[in-house]
Amino acid sequence: MENKDKAAQTARIKELIEKLNVASKAYYMDAQEIMPNIEYDAMYDELRALEDETGIIFANSPTQNVGYEIVSDLPKERHPSRMLSLDKTKSREELRDWLGDQQGIMSWKMDGLTVVVTYEGGKLVKALTRGNGDIGEVITNNAKNFENVPVSISFKGHLVIRGEAVIKYSDFDKINETLGDAEAKYKNARNLCSGSVRALDPAVTKARHVQLVPFTLVEAVNEDGTPVDFGGYIHNQFEWMKDLGFDVVGWKFVDRSNILDTIEWFAQTIVTNDFPSDGLVLSYDDIEYGLSLGTTAKFPRNSIAFKWADAKEETTLRYIEWSASRTGLINPVAVFDPVELEGTTVSRASVHNVSIMRELGLGIGDTINVYKANMIIPQISEDLTPTNNVPVPDHCPVCGADTVLKDEDGVQTLYCPNPDCPAKQIKSFSNFVSREGMNIEGLSDSTIEKLIDVGIIKEFADIFRFDDYHDEFVATFVGADKGAGEKSFENLKASIKKAENSRPERLLYALGIPGIGAATAKLIAKHCHYKWDVISHLTRDQLKDIEGIGDVLADSYVSFFTDPDKVRMVNDILELVTLDETEEDAPQFLDGYTFVITGSLNGYENRDALKAEIERVGGHVAGSVSAKTSYLINNNLTSTSGKNKKAHELGIPIINEEQITAWLTTGEEPQAE
Repeated sequence: MENKDKAAQTARIKELIEKLNVASKAYYMDAQEIMPNIEYDAMYDELRALEDETGIIFANSPTQNVGYEIVSDLPKERHPSRMLSLDKTKSREELRDWLGDQQGIMSWKMDGLTVVVTYEGGKLVKALTRGNGDIGEVITNNAKNFENVPVSISFKGHLVIRGEAVIKYSDFDKINETLGDAEAKYKNARNLCSGSVRALDPAVTKARHVQLVPFTLVEAVNEDGTPVDFGGYIHNQFEWMKDLGFDVVGWKFVDRSNILDTIEWFAQTIVTNDFPSDGLVLSYDDIEYGLSLGTTAKFPRNSIAFKWADAKEETTLRYIEWSASRTGLINPVAVFDPVELEGTTVSRASVHNVSIMRELGLGIGDTINVYKANMIIPQISEDLTPTNNVPVPDHCPVCGADTVLKDEDGVQTLYCPNPDCPAKQIKSFSNFVSREGMNIEGLSDSTIEKLIDVGIIKEFADIFRFDDYHDEFVATFVGADKGAGEKSFENLKASIKKAENSRPERLLYALGIPGIGAATAKLIAKHCHYKWDVISHLTRDQLKDIEGIGDVLADSYVSFFTDPDKVRMVNDILELVTLDETEEDAPQFLDGYTFVITGSLNGYENRDALKAEIERVGGHVAGSVSAKTSYLINNNLTSTSGKNKKAHELGIPIINEEQITAWLTTGEEPQAE
């Protein structure tokens, strides 16, 4: 009987290892979440308990491996010593008992990608990712483009610091609205950060606003070879790193008397943090005491991680909404009776894929437990009355095409194969509503995606039928506050109403004809005296008569306006939109002048508004300073920005907003200096 039990335990260990490794690979390498965090943690804890009980530990067990497997083309380098992860607990009392009578340092456990940076002689000379714990990827050039990492410091000795590369939620939201289709796989700040840190092009890293948050000083040696004296305490290391210019992880002193109150402070604060965190880290402040405790095969004994015990609430599942994405994936979203979780009301949770929906046994009317993973992301932990009665749709909820159910490594996902599905055309809708297009405020990528998901938008003209979908819109965006949903509806309605009166050049750009940017659209419209009938019937030869338009653009343009589907789409828009075809007869006194605009403005809504005024009178606005630039516009004339430096190097005059406004107002041509 004992052998049978041992065999069953061994089989279960192997099963858990396989499932956890598949989930880990999907999360760390493919940026996909195929099981809820709470399920992963429960399986991991079960695996570790079985390993402890049986003494059987396999080499591929996630309890023995740290980090992601290396698969990129980045250079590799072995760490001087193996980087260990931290043991963890969800019990506040266990954390207090672990600390005992020692003084501790409690800090945020950042949710990003661990990076080790090395300085020699005051210069950043190397940066490595954690990798698999033994071998990391060399990302030195990328680290030099982190937003807050000093490439030069006052300390001239040897310094090694370990930290977490993260992207703030506020930056993630801004970036996510501009991501192209190739980057649509990034679903949260951690995944985007991982891809950005390990990008082969450092320019990608810089554009993503990656930040490094140091949490461990690994080594600090003076120029004479003596170790830096920190008095034996971690908090002195933190203060020292801060003085060098590093944005050290947020931390607090704790002891047995205040640790529970301090944990509660962190719990209250995390909901407003602008950076991703998935728990806390508790370390002994006394460095020597912590080191004297040694390590296990995987964990150091001087620190421990605390993961939030997820608050759960019972509720009733009302229906499954199938959400089509720009990648073709159609994911199930559970909609349930609203419940209060971690201070907010939630009524929806992503189920991620068909496999998870089936494993949970979800059915309409079931009683389910919901929680917020890491106190942030709503998820379903279990179905208490599983009926598994939700059918997988045969047709895409957006375009109606036949769906495809794929099975990859035992994970079932639903796809829409139609390349013309509106859900895959988020970028074209974003272009349509952009400032230089139809200029509809309030329609971010995420909002457009939701409107497509629920069937409000299928083509451009549907945006101007928005008033017909009041109930659907409020139901989609209301959340816990119906008033907020009504206000959002009215604001967007007003913005769309304003856009119903537009200009031919705006519509031409908004249509997204390949190669026809805002400047070219204005050029064509001006050539046609702003008459839409002329604009939309230009021949190939007529287009080539317009300066700057060659064979490729002409062919693309004519192909668009001779495509019956495109013509129907444009006609649908024109039934709902009025174009002002008045020909502006503004003097072109800035013809031949090229301007670059930088810095903040006072009298204009944004740079695009000033750009429009300059172009209206013949001027050209470029994005960067070059020898062809006539003037750089910057209200901070003494700025040491890159554009100001470049202008000084090339001898290009720098003027402020007041000067360009004066020229625009008086119609005077700039005088050569």
